[in-house]
Amino acid sequence: MPRTALLVSTALCAALLTPAVSRAAADPPTVAVDRFEGEVPFASQPAEGIFTWGGDSDDPPALQLTARPDAPEGEKVLTGTYDISGYGGFTHDFAADRPAHDWSAHRGVRLWWEGQGTGKKIAFEIKDGGAHGEASELWTTSFTDDFTGWKQVELPFTDFVYRTDYQPVGGIDHVLGLTQMWGYALTLPVGVKGRFAVDGVELYGTADQSLRAAVTTDAAIHPVAEGGDATVKITLTTTGAAPVDQPVTIAYETAGGTARPGTDYTPVSGTLTFPAGTASGTTRTVRVHTLKDRSAEPAETIPLKLTVTGAKPPAENPEVVVDAHGLPYLDAKLPVRRRVADLLSRMSLEEKAGQMTQAERGAMSAPGDIAAYGLGSLLSGGGSTPTPNTPAAWAKMIDAFQLRTRATRFQIPLVYGVDAVHGHNNLAGATVMPHNIGLGATRDPALVQRTGAVTAAEVRATGVPWDFAPCLCVTRDERWGRSYESFGEDPALVESMETIVQGLQGRADGSDLDRSDKVLATAKHFVGDGGTTYGSSTTGTYTIDQGVTQVTRQQLEAVHLAPYQEAVDRGVGTVMPSYSSLDIAGDGRGPVKMHARGDMINGVLKGRMGFDGFVISDWNAIDQLPGDYAAHVRTAVTAGVDMMMVPYGYKDFATTLVDEVRAGRVSERRVDDAVARILTQKFRLGLFEHPYADTRGAADIGSAAHRAVARRAAAESQVLLKNDGGLLPLKTSQKVYVAGSNADDIGNQSGGWTLTWQGSSGAITPGTTILQGMREAGGHVTYSKDASAPTAGHDVGVIVVGETPYAEGVGDVGNGHDLRLSAADQKAVDTVCAAMKCAVLVVSGRPQLLGDRLPGIDALVASWLPGTEGAGVADVLYGRRPFTGQLPVTWPKSEAQLPINVGDTAYDPQFPYGWGLTTLTPAPRGGAAALKALAAAARAADRAGADRTGAALVARARLIVQQKAGQHITAAVARPFAEADHLLLTGHYGGAVDKLTAAYRAA
Repeated sequence: MPRTALLVSTALCAALLTPAVSRAAADPPTVAVDRFEGEVPFASQPAEGIFTWGGDSDDPPALQLTARPDAPEGEKVLTGTYDISGYGGFTHDFAADRPAHDWSAHRGVRLWWEGQGTGKKIAFEIKDGGAHGEASELWTTSFTDDFTGWKQVELPFTDFVYRTDYQPVGGIDHVLGLTQMWGYALTLPVGVKGRFAVDGVELYGTADQSLRAAVTTDAAIHPVAEGGDATVKITLTTTGAAPVDQPVTIAYETAGGTARPGTDYTPVSGTLTFPAGTASGTTRTVRVHTLKDRSAEPAETIPLKLTVTGAKPPAENPEVVVDAHGLPYLDAKLPVRRRVADLLSRMSLEEKAGQMTQAERGAMSAPGDIAAYGLGSLLSGGGSTPTPNTPAAWAKMIDAFQLRTRATRFQIPLVYGVDAVHGHNNLAGATVMPHNIGLGATRDPALVQRTGAVTAAEVRATGVPWDFAPCLCVTRDERWGRSYESFGEDPALVESMETIVQGLQGRADGSDLDRSDKVLATAKHFVGDGGTTYGSSTTGTYTIDQGVTQVTRQQLEAVHLAPYQEAVDRGVGTVMPSYSSLDIAGDGRGPVKMHARGDMINGVLKGRMGFDGFVISDWNAIDQLPGDYAAHVRTAVTAGVDMMMVPYGYKDFATTLVDEVRAGRVSERRVDDAVARILTQKFRLGLFEHPYADTRGAADIGSAAHRAVARRAAAESQVLLKNDGGLLPLKTSQKVYVAGSNADDIGNQSGGWTLTWQGSSGAITPGTTILQGMREAGGHVTYSKDASAPTAGHDVGVIVVGETPYAEGVGDVGNGHDLRLSAADQKAVDTVCAAMKCAVLVVSGRPQLLGDRLPGIDALVASWLPGTEGAGVADVLYGRRPFTGQLPVTWPKSEAQLPINVGDTAYDPQFPYGWGLTTLTPAPRGGAAALKALAAAARAADRAGADRTGAALVARARLIVQQKAGQHITAAVARPFAEADHLLLTGHYGGAVDKLTAAYRAA
């Protein structure tokens, strides 16, 4: 008799297969899923089959079908051995080209397992809904191998929970429907060698109504003003919206909590009944009346206990909360300082520790922990988004988290944070700005402020009041994978771009923070993250990120610290220390992690600079400190870190901090300082008065007005490095041949930190690619990504090349990356430039090495990472806007020159810092004589403090030098040219023209 795992129907399988064990008369026949007699092959999608998987090459288990005389069913069983360091297991996927299986008639799935008595848990996962087994929704449960010999393990479907740590498609409907099943998987124990045997996977029993019928409440928390009524809505829902076939009853009563029955509220109890035949979606209500006692009080809780029969109960009982009232900290008319002092004086040590704790939204599988631990903050890491990833879903998610804080004594709101480093980049459809490296190239502080304002408006409109930006790193080595997060290599340039802080926050005194279009900004990463030494990183395979910054005290002050004083003066609300270590020559300490440097955080930042905001750690950064976990907590808090980003370790941090304070190893005075700083920003943000999302600005997310700002920023960020024969701008009458990997890829042009942490190639978010922008500009364009299409008949070629997305140390040179163009891009450049005049656009987060290809390129543009508005690049290509960008970093000739920066004694780059040709205006005539006159006028501007006039004079002198030097940029030209741009940014206009005069003479 042939055996099969295809579940055509329950009746057919019942006719073919004999149940392994006896069953109740009312139960449907058992249905075999896998008997391991060879009826299911070892194969993978799209065919039906069993396959293994694991975290790395040695993690998948070894499987075989083994004949065993003790086989519980048939003659064979599935046996295997494993030695897993990461994760591993095996899957039975049903064929993707056949109908899905219907398991909804059964109570659960069971299997025979040969116990080894290891005490280890075995995870069992089922695949529900979706297109096929690898695009389904994953639900999981487990059993413990705490026995020996064969045992039949039953896994009721009611025990399965939706996986929150991983979903292949991000979730489908979050409902275990069981009508479209695609298979199962077992995950084996980690860290031990073992063997296993399994047999007879089958469906058993009659479906439990509680699997398809559930009782839900409209909210877990029901806040109400003292004396008001709370209405709790209790709803019966079913899978597929079918009526229930058995009655459902809910007994309810108010019991426990901090509110006093009869004094603070009127107790209630009773029973609600949903008879058989009740339609899905039917709702009943329970009202709880609260009583007024006219005294000022913290919030009080009234749990409503629900006992459900005949359906799945709510995940937690609802809770009515009588809002805190009458206390001074709630009075918005009082000064913030008085409100903070009053609230702080009332808080317990545990509540203070909670305020210093920040968790990741993905860790909130038990949202009640927000109140239980009194958490001060949640965040979304890169790619951590609600489903669907829409503004409304963001606001709903954050409001649900915020609601949980109402169940705490003082109802202190969360401050939610995101890495909106170039627009609200986690949100699909948001306006994605050029990365900071491109903004630095604009040399336009007013425009950069506008980009910050657009970002703030889009972020706040989704309910997020806090942005982990801007990055104020001064990038000193373009091998660093975070180079593009920097405005440039010159601290003076970084300082000039800090207008973005006002764009994000508004006025420096914090008085705009409660506006619906402003967010709390974060200056990061304090201090020296852009100066780490290549090869010094000890984080995984990183080569430079999170490494050691080796500097003299003078270099630290002049290069890396300078931007932070500017940020403090601009009122930045938070500062984030760097993962990196600081090694100051002569201080005798050697490399010390920044999260442990109290001399820099407490001493310099908070002390000398006068920073009055709060310091937030980087993601799990305290785990990199020496010692045990208590030492990590003690060291970081004592060093001045006020809030700890401990994404999934929030319980450990909060409890450890309390223990350290009680043991006298962390002072409560330090804790009070930290909490006061955090509360101050929450009051300034207006969160106590308006904790929930103000979505009035949501309609402007990704709007034409916002994209116009991003488009202008993309245009102004374009740096024209070479333009032989005036090839650019193009004419719309020209026939243009476009090629290259980055011409038509919005993911590549947006870079890392876009929708996900690392970013990705492809059409990941709405916007305009560079190719689309060129077509919309009216150009006659032929596109061939790999330049394989015929080149004849075209007037000019545009090859858009560069990098694919990356973030942080993943992008470090030597960690799978280098500064050379890919082989495909090199081929495209060679093919097109050999056939016609050509312009090469480099879309990248840092300079790319062109080597001996440069002489064959007529025009070269550093396009950086322009974001979603590729039309801005087309604007300068076709002359709708002029090229005005200048290099924010030095463009090297070879990787061997790195690090190379303005001010270096040995300085012989391909293009110097500050270089950038323009199509705005022709170079002034007169050569040396003109420069002499400009120098005199610039010195007069110095004396008069006429910054705008002085800058214009330097810009004219720069054009004269660039025209003469052309592409013959020697070291004698490059060094004074670059230094002139630094002097310009520091307001020394006469000195800048003098340097340009020296460069002119050397050209």
